[in-house]
Amino acid sequence: MNAKNPRWHVDEYQRQLSEMLNDPSCYSETHRPRFHFTPAFNWCNDPNGLVYYDGEYHLFFQHNPTGCEWGNNSWGHAVSHDLLHWRQLPVALWPDEHGTIWSGSAIVDSNNTAGFRTGDEYPLIAAYTSAGKYGKLGQSFSQGLAFSNDRGRTWTKYAKNPILPNQSGGDDRDPKIFWCKLTDEWVMALYLDHGKRFGFFTSPDLMTWRYTGEVPGFYECPDLFELPVDVYPEDTRWVLMDASGEYLLGSFDGRTFTSEGEKQRGDYGTNFYAPHTYNNIPENDGRRIQIAWMDGGKYLGMPFNQQLSFPCELTLRTFPEGIRLCRLPIKEIEHLIINTDSVQNRDLIPGRNPLDGLNHDLFDLQLVLEPLHSRELGLRIGNLTLQYDVHEKVLVCGQGSATIELEAGKLNLRVLVDRTSVEVFGNHGQVSLTSCYLRDRFGPPNLELYVQGGNAYLNTLVVNELKSIWKSDLPNYRDSMNQTNN
Repeated sequence: MNAKNPRWHVDEYQRQLSEMLNDPSCYSETHRPRFHFTPAFNWCNDPNGLVYYDGEYHLFFQHNPTGCEWGNNSWGHAVSHDLLHWRQLPVALWPDEHGTIWSGSAIVDSNNTAGFRTGDEYPLIAAYTSAGKYGKLGQSFSQGLAFSNDRGRTWTKYAKNPILPNQSGGDDRDPKIFWCKLTDEWVMALYLDHGKRFGFFTSPDLMTWRYTGEVPGFYECPDLFELPVDVYPEDTRWVLMDASGEYLLGSFDGRTFTSEGEKQRGDYGTNFYAPHTYNNIPENDGRRIQIAWMDGGKYLGMPFNQQLSFPCELTLRTFPEGIRLCRLPIKEIEHLIINTDSVQNRDLIPGRNPLDGLNHDLFDLQLVLEPLHSRELGLRIGNLTLQYDVHEKVLVCGQGSATIELEAGKLNLRVLVDRTSVEVFGNHGQVSLTSCYLRDRFGPPNLELYVQGGNAYLNTLVVNELKSIWKSDLPNYRDSMNQTNN
């Protein structure tokens, strides 16, 4: 970055972004995911600041504006009206003298508790980590605020940052803030680095914070939210989750979290990290929607690096072993379907492939299988294998695996196949496995539904072919390129 002219990096980034988004080849590259979010160019990782406001879903993300590798942490920004088609905007938050801008969250301050409102729009407020050791002042990690009064198009950092100085002596980070109706206060869940724990803080105005408690044994990117159990609104649990997707269920009184039971896995794949859920989803919708970073993917020769997971709805369901968090793709995926084929009630015989002859590369597959006397069955997707070991009751996708029981003798699978990823949901979201992979050849992958060690039975196979969220859907970005941000 040009130290003599701090505007240089902002203007140069916006020039490059405008150029990329107006290039017809952008989003059509060989290894570009077709229905998962990626920035037009350069590095991305953790989703940040997921918030809904007046018809728009905001997606911020950890972003290196100057290269395809991790560094120069900033908040990239995109918006969507449907959680499918994303319009990338200029960088929202750039590094400053307090440090680079690490992960955090965003809210709508509809009651103007912070006093930032200046016009007709409710303020959007972002809480983020300033990674002090990467700043000019050489400080410790601290937490800051920025606000927007124009629907998130421009952002101003609070002049009296930090709003929460370092608490543990380590690299404290990743504030998740939300309004708690139980106490009529703001709550912040924060990763406290020394001690590897989540701390809880409350505030009436987003500026003055009071420590109220902590939970040990968690690492990075806290998320905390309440969900009904089995769709019964009067029976709820709070979910406390960290960057690995591990979670505890329990109660939360606005100040302290009390756990019930042991930690559980939120995803069993090898490319799932830093999951984050939306604030401010309208009550008439009511869903808890989650996006994660699919860390570790490979994108050879691409202008971008890394992708985010497909948005999923989270629910709590009761199983014989207890209450568990379930994940399934959001219903909006139906808008991407361009063709559907189905097969029902057919014997699965070794050597016969019901998926033979498909000539497409984007799929939402839904399968109900009865293993019967088979030893193994599954799905081969090019050079990636999804397999179920009938005897061990283990579902494997790439390097990830999960134990999963049959339901009434049947295995229910949902599989999303994109250019560089496969997301698997077993037994209606009871387990999920999020995996990146690099295809061994160009063009559509060979799909094979296979069985070994005996016959099985195919109750249902639904093959939904999907369209790209980018092709022929690109909006006009020129107006957004004229905005400037701090």
